[in-house]
Amino acid sequence: MTERLTRSRLLGGMASIVAGILMAPRSALAARTIAPRLARVKVRNSGRPYDGDRPLFATISPGVLNRDTAVVSFDLLAPATVRIDVIRTSLRKRTAVATVEQKLEPGANELRWTPDLDTPVGTYVLRLTVYSLGHRPRVYGGQRPLVPGRSQVPVVRVLGIEAACDRRSYAPGDLIRLSVFSDATRLTLQILHSGPEAQYTNRNDSMSGVQVGKLITLPWFRNRNAPAPLKLRAGDWPTGLYAARFTAPNGREGFAPFVLRPRKLGTARQAVVMPTNTWQAYNFYDADGDGFGDTWYAGGNPPVDLTRPYRERGVPPRFHRYDAPFLHWLSSAGKTPEFICDDDLDAMESGDRLRELYDLVVFPGHTEYETAHVYDVMERYRDLGGRMIFLSANSFFWKVTRTHDHLHRIKLWRDLKRPEAALMGAQYRANDNGTHHGVYIVGNAAKVPWLYAGTGLVDGSTFGDNVGGYGIEIDATTKHTPPGTVIVGVIPNIFGPGINADMTYYETAAGARVFNAGTLDFSGSVMFEPMRTMLANLWTHMTAQ
Repeated sequence: MTERLTRSRLLGGMASIVAGILMAPRSALAARTIAPRLARVKVRNSGRPYDGDRPLFATISPGVLNRDTAVVSFDLLAPATVRIDVIRTSLRKRTAVATVEQKLEPGANELRWTPDLDTPVGTYVLRLTVYSLGHRPRVYGGQRPLVPGRSQVPVVRVLGIEAACDRRSYAPGDLIRLSVFSDATRLTLQILHSGPEAQYTNRNDSMSGVQVGKLITLPWFRNRNAPAPLKLRAGDWPTGLYAARFTAPNGREGFAPFVLRPRKLGTARQAVVMPTNTWQAYNFYDADGDGFGDTWYAGGNPPVDLTRPYRERGVPPRFHRYDAPFLHWLSSAGKTPEFICDDDLDAMESGDRLRELYDLVVFPGHTEYETAHVYDVMERYRDLGGRMIFLSANSFFWKVTRTHDHLHRIKLWRDLKRPEAALMGAQYRANDNGTHHGVYIVGNAAKVPWLYAGTGLVDGSTFGDNVGGYGIEIDATTKHTPPGTVIVGVIPNIFGPGINADMTYYETAAGARVFNAGTLDFSGSVMFEPMRTMLANLWTHMTAQ
């Protein structure tokens, strides 16, 4: 009896639900539909198009008459509210920097976005959302298109001054060819030598330096609607890192960095390798105009164009944090090594040739991406007694190949049975994007007395407290670490139990000496004590016979 009653009630309930649906008002059914569609979506600026503009890509310039506004046009098929979210894409982030919203009637419509004067340069995805009472929102855009460069929603480029050199390094007297994008009526150009300046900037989109050569004024009125080439002759300046700095009358700036090699390699016995491959791998400049950086860090595994401008007004990613302090230290300490870049190391004939030229090779920054040839060269260089300093974690992590001016990411070196710890003493262990920082604890000071000389540090002492600690990415020793490697400092359990950051040092019978700082951001602290003295001690030890 109980079973029959239960079944009867169940059947009756189902009948009531079906009847309710059949008799429900039209608005209840509408709640299960999507808001009205948009058709013929396009974007343009409020004046003359810039070279490369197209129906879903437009160039605007904040504060520039007739090019300061993006105009999005579309047909709306029914009354609705349309919202535009202006999205700036970056590493693991989609940030809405502005919103425009309006209730509209059916037919042809327009929405406009006029960015603030201080809006960062670069491309922005315009995500459109359509709302209508009783309907689910209809959303257009927000994800990277399946085919790079084939955006299905409007993309807007906020143009400042974009410039890039055709190569990453030059020798004195070489011709420097640049591509410059700007709608200014005139530009001023100065060449800055980065490092010797009294103070360096902490901005991520600016470079400072000492001016070399004359200030040049460039009439630019005829180039306001398309990129233009520019040629310069590298002067007889000291080897180092330089930047062409462009300034417009309204104060906008753009930079194009380059390495100046010595006229003849090997005049100095020390070389500094600037991490130009890694700079471009983390560069979110969007050359194809789909609103996402042309790098594997924006999704997928596209080739990386080494000739692109850098998105942050031409400044390499995290330059002010990882690279500028080391350059400043070199100058303040009176060190005059030769400067080369990843390209130059890749062009080196062999490790034998590198050893003929240099006793010490320094990797001050995040040298994450290297070719098989470079890996071979550095192994051979070490085996011949060459000395190396790695001031950043996560170096020699990925194998890359090059096709002309494009990098292709292949595979982790350790997965190719060439673990980087065998070369550097420690290798990449973990990354928490800077959530946790820690201080080094000194260890084995008696085995490296030269490193801690004059610092007052002894076993058990800590350092890095005055800079907020270290972290972001860390290296650690492994079973592949060379025999005799000494852990001279450790940040214990920084990312969890047993996950340590190891600062290491080892020597070989051939005379090689290899130091690895073990954290990504160590080089950014070398203008502070005791790290400043430690680096001076390390340099002296590495250059001594």
